Amino acid sequence: MDRIDRDLLEKVADLHKVPVGSFNIRKNGEVLARNSTKEIEIIPKENKSGINIKIKSGVKNKSVHIPVLLTLGGFKDLVYNDFYVGDNCDVTIIAGCGIHNNTCKDSQHDGIHSFHIGKNSKVKYIEKHYGSGDGEGKKILNPITKIFMKEGSQVFFESLQIEGVSSTIRKTYVKLSDNCLLNIKENILTTDSQYAKTFFKVELLGENSKCEVVSHSVAKGNSIQEFVSNVIGKNKSFGHVECDGILLDDARVISLPKIDAKSKEASLVHEAAIGKIAGEQVVKLMTLGLTEEEAQQMIIKGFLNF
Repeated sequence: MDRIDRDLLEKVADLHKVPVGSFNIRKNGEVLARNSTKEIEIIPKENKSGINIKIKSGVKNKSVHIPVLLTLGGFKDLVYNDFYVGDNCDVTIIAGCGIHNNTCKDSQHDGIHSFHIGKNSKVKYIEKHYGSGDGEGKKILNPITKIFMKEGSQVFFESLQIEGVSSTIRKTYVKLSDNCLLNIKENILTTDSQYAKTFFKVELLGENSKCEVVSHSVAKGNSIQEFVSNVIGKNKSFGHVECDGILLDDARVISLPKIDAKSKEASLVHEAAIGKIAGEQVVKLMTLGLTEEEAQQMIIKGFLNF
């Protein structure tokens, strides 16, 4: 790996070197490094690009890394990854994609991920996106995530767009069975003329299923962000959707949270708030010796938890 590879890996997967345990590192459509263990097996697909990740029942306190790197201009990458998590597991999955583009041609990665979560299993899934490079070519990321949760399972999904992504359309679909818990936290930063759209469809099918979808966004320059969600309660269930946005310069944030109670026992709530950084927050930090720009950046980083 060269310096650019190492920088991308650090940004999207918090890796400073090839990890131990199970991992699959993909670069420019090819496998850069891969390793399986007896507990977490990674198997390449035979009929299309991608891998199957099989986690045995009862696996606890283990993690698997599957980052993607793209460093070629004019390259379009499409990958299908399927995760099969057994019963009674407690695992962490670290994904993410970093694109470095110094050319005038667009680079794009589309990842389609499907998760099949076993009974009473707990999964933490972290997905980070990052773009770098001084070329005029765009850095495009369009992930699709599908999650199917069996009884008693829990999914904690952290989705972060750090910076540098020219355009992204992110789609997430989740179906919850009885006594399932879903927690989604999304943090997105856009600048210049970048565009980001996220769409969530969550179906609370099971009795006592619960979900919380929280999106924090900061839009700067002339960038545009759209947040669209649809939480459907089809049983005795609880759902909460929250979208908070900060605007700077001439940017826009559009929020369309939708809740649909198809059962009289469903309890669904949505909240949305969009606005500029409060002037008194900036002034307070400036009294500590920070410049106005430094104060704004500190507020943004705290808001996005970067």
